[in-house]
Amino acid sequence: EFASFYKTLGAEVTVVGILDRVMPVEDEEISGLAAKAFTKQGMKLKLGTQVTELKKGADSVTCTLKGKDGKTEQVTVERVILAMGIVGNVENIGLEAAGIKVEKTHVVAGKYGETGVDGVWAIGDLVGAPWLAHKAMHEGVIVAEKIAGVKGVHPLNTSNVAGCTYCWPQVASVGLTEAKAKESGRKIKVGKFPFIGNGKAIALGEADGLIKTVFDAETGELLGAHMIGAEVTELIQGYVIAKTGELTDQELAHTIFPHPTLSEMMHEAVIAADGAALHI
Repeated sequence: EFASFYKTLGAEVTVVGILDRVMPVEDEEISGLAAKAFTKQGMKLKLGTQVTELKKGADSVTCTLKGKDGKTEQVTVERVILAMGIVGNVENIGLEAAGIKVEKTHVVAGKYGETGVDGVWAIGDLVGAPWLAHKAMHEGVIVAEKIAGVKGVHPLNTSNVAGCTYCWPQVASVGLTEAKAKESGRKIKVGKFPFIGNGKAIALGEADGLIKTVFDAETGELLGAHMIGAEVTELIQGYVIAKTGELTDQELAHTIFPHPTLSEMMHEAVIAADGAALHI
């Protein structure tokens, strides 16, 4: 997100990643399209690369990089942003003494946010992935309702929490990637629909992008949905609702999507899983 943000503002940006692809948690096909888009914008991607040293100068930083082949190079830049992941603020605040369990810098909490200690609940980034504001807010509602004694409180299902990356182009997803779905041992079917086949996308000048669905081929269960392109962080909620409501491929196929909208691509990506896409 920060790389895309600064590139859009006109800065020269180099992204160094130790893994072999950008956005490694996303579906591999979506990740590849994102890398292609970033490169086209002029962003430099150095993947499968380690940062072994950072040397700060008066007005610059010299970075020593080591590739998979063992070769090193130096890149001098004005600023470095280092992303190292998220850890909980759990040290030296008395959690263990209070009987609260901590594992890998995160508080261990139950499905309703309970910690096992009366009167102490935990939510958000502190209790682990996904580290997202909308997930944390929903956990807060769950805890508040549980404390208030509301009946029928539903625990959080993290597989139905959408991930959104606010770069350009936007990326959004929910559920299993195609690779993870295959690893689960299920027989799957995959549907894809490109933005270039959608009139609204063309009219907006946003014809680059893809929507992808992953279904259980036997039950029709929606296992995952993955998107890249304009406003996909808005579109993804449609699939989140479908997953939460346990809608099948056929129920989604029988749903009428308004025209002309970007959301029509969601329908096309569903029926494409059965080879029945209409506008491509």
